[in-house]
Amino acid sequence: MTEKIKVAVFRPYKFNIGQRILLKSGPRKGDWEVVGISESKVKLRCPISSRDFEWDRFCYFVEERDDIKWPTTD
Repeated sequence: MTEKIKVAVFRPYKFNIGQRILLKSGPRKGDWEVVGISESKVKLRCPISSRDFEWDRFCYFVEERDDIKWPTTD
């Protein structure tokens, strides 16, 4: 039997080219513009220096829900 408890749900974030993002923490914190996307990489441009950086995809959308059956079965 599964019970309903509060669970944090993570999904890879779907970037859009031209999107402006703000990373609130971590080594890449700050303002960025999305200038390139592939299956495994995201290329971001610093609006201050105009330098581009390409990294493995690292952002995830997070939501916390308290109506999830856990552990999941699918």
